[in-house]
Amino acid sequence: MSTKLKAAKPPTTQSMPQQTRLWLMYPPKLIKQPFIWKLGHKFKLVTNIRQASVTDEIGIVCLELDGPRSEVKAAIKWLVKSGVSVEPVEISVVES
Repeated sequence: MSTKLKAAKPPTTQSMPQQTRLWLMYPPKLIKQPFIWKLGHKFKLVTNIRQASVTDEIGIVCLELDGPRSEVKAAIKWLVKSGVSVEPVEISVVES
């Protein structure tokens, strides 16, 4: 009996791991929604809250997402569709 080893396929750009930091801004009507919890369950991502400020008027969260690029893109699209404003973190203000 002969067994052949399959060559591993090289990862595609969409499946390569990616770390992305985003600013999420929630309007008052969405502040109590568990978006970050849902991200970790709905998408193949690891979430890490880097900074947050929540009041009755607005919620602002600096969120780090780790996972395949396709999952990160899908998660961002889902957040925006849900009414959350999403912006990339331009500089590393969290670590300075």
